[in-house]
Amino acid sequence: MSKPLSVEVINFGDELLVGIRENAHLTYLGEQLAHHGVSITRSRVIMDDADEIKRGFLEAWEHSDLVITTGGLGPTADDLTRETIAQLLGVELVFDPEIEATIKDRFAVMECEMAAHHLKQCYCFKGGEALHNERGTAPGLIYKQGEKLLIMLPGPTHELEPMFEKQVLPQLRQHGLIGEGDAYVQVRTCGLGESAVEQMMQPIIDRHSAVAVAYCVHYGMVDVRLACRDGSLDIAELKLIAQEARQIFGADFVCFGHCSLAQVVYHELRALDRTLAIAESCTGGSLADAFTNIAGASTVFAGGVVCYTDDVKVTLLGVPESLIKQHGPVSPECAVALASGASERLSADYGLSVTGFAGPDGGNDKNPVGTIHFGYHSPVGVWCKTVHYTGGRLDVKARAVQTALDWMRRKLRKYKLEEFLSAERGPRD
Repeated sequence: MSKPLSVEVINFGDELLVGIRENAHLTYLGEQLAHHGVSITRSRVIMDDADEIKRGFLEAWEHSDLVITTGGLGPTADDLTRETIAQLLGVELVFDPEIEATIKDRFAVMECEMAAHHLKQCYCFKGGEALHNERGTAPGLIYKQGEKLLIMLPGPTHELEPMFEKQVLPQLRQHGLIGEGDAYVQVRTCGLGESAVEQMMQPIIDRHSAVAVAYCVHYGMVDVRLACRDGSLDIAELKLIAQEARQIFGADFVCFGHCSLAQVVYHELRALDRTLAIAESCTGGSLADAFTNIAGASTVFAGGVVCYTDDVKVTLLGVPESLIKQHGPVSPECAVALASGASERLSADYGLSVTGFAGPDGGNDKNPVGTIHFGYHSPVGVWCKTVHYTGGRLDVKARAVQTALDWMRRKLRKYKLEEFLSAERGPRD
């Protein structure tokens, strides 16, 4: 069995160390590499300081087969990565007129001239290769020295990701570091804890000793990754094992792969040829945002109303003032009225609503902070659901969005079109 590839990721940038920007690059690169059967061995974040860059890079280069860096390729004085690493590797930086022309063209589109300090971005390693940046001015760099490979990527996420997927992955295949296809199958679940998922998976693990299982938890979802630990199973066999997992998870199974809950609901609505309208208070538009992030969402998403005040609930969505006076704006009754109002006013088949106290203020004895009511309007009736969350305001809002989406996912899968006529009407928990 060949020695596993040793991979280190170095993220350069003071902004990562002082908390100005989240280090999303490590998550992204880890996900992309794992998808192709490669695991990151080590990672580190290094400040924009020549001595620190030297120290960190030399250690990584000594112990790794593949080093991927992010950041430090810009035109400013603190972008020291290219020059410092070239010096450490003993390789000359050569001016590339094609890079200069590309950068000038980008500035011409913006109707401005290229500043002189951008010329430093036109240098690449002699004997190496520059990676075209379709969204910025800093090209990426690839350099091979002996059996070691260096990949340097720009810092901005919107520049790094297309460069990695369109140019770096093909290079890694060319160097024989990754294969052509997927290296694992992911089973996404929602509504179960990690320990419950692990326990449910145990019989499958016992039957398939060659399967390596990893779990990832995020906002009420648990992802189960199935890979082969010894090369004895191909992806088709892993998919069959994933089908076994789907059966044991039942209604808690969300999808294979990485679809969000909103994407799953979108596909369910498309399959039914039905539309959805949203009314939300405490989530402030986050639920609608989850749908509008999906290309083509207009085929199923009629629209949404952020009904933050009682007056908006009454005037835009037709919630009776008497209902709000009797039950309050944060109540199951109001949630149902909001869902029905959204469906009716926006001419959608379904209505989904959220109202509650996200905190830290508000709440009462009946509805303490963290209480969220959900309403669901369908062609055959209405339902309500109440959940009590703990945590800060943003956390409660995010979890409420996930709950609303998962609840609708379950409803759509349970009540198929041909079953709607016989479904019982009326509020249910």
